[in-house]
Amino acid sequence: MANGFGEQVVAGYEDCPSWAPFLGFFGAAACGILANFGAAWGTWKSGLGLCKMGVGHPGGVIKNLVAIIMAGVLGIYGLIVAIIIAGRVTQPDNAAGINTYSQYNGWAHIGAGLTCGLSCLAAGATIGMIGETGVLATGLRAQGNHARMFRSIPSSGDGEDGGAVGPDTSVVMGDENKLFVGMLIMLIFSEALALYGLIVALIVSQSQYQCGE
Repeated sequence: MANGFGEQVVAGYEDCPSWAPFLGFFGAAACGILANFGAAWGTWKSGLGLCKMGVGHPGGVIKNLVAIIMAGVLGIYGLIVAIIIAGRVTQPDNAAGINTYSQYNGWAHIGAGLTCGLSCLAAGATIGMIGETGVLATGLRAQGNHARMFRSIPSSGDGEDGGAVGPDTSVVMGDENKLFVGMLIMLIFSEALALYGLIVALIVSQSQYQCGE
């Protein structure tokens, strides 16, 4: 195409600029940082609740570790996507003097990284809030049930045979387990938010455009 001065003008779009790899590496870094921040947030809040609950109800500490475990998995999601993105950022071809990583790939990878990272961040915040409140509530309920159980044991023989009445174990196990199951369901659906982001990120990261096509 010629301009008004008779000079040849080449109009086009730079598919593989020198700054394109920055997008890919930024996407990988953002994914890892945001996912780890979400995992740390969830672990922090859930851990605080677990420590507070363990003072009055140490028997429920192991069972209520589920929130901390689910928060830690978020960091693994970010690690997986970050490794995939970083592995797809190709080096320039020094022999030919051209870049081999297109900005199409860069934008796809930054989108995949932010999708997974922000999803894990949101899931971590949700798990932390639910974990802290749920663990404390479960512990308080267990303490109240145990107190009711021991109050049901009389100081003197009130049974039919004159012996002491045994503890009411149904009081201890009923409401506490129902509350724990409800908390567990909420944690599972909170973890699903990060899983949705992981699936979308894996699909988006597969988008490829080869330079020179």
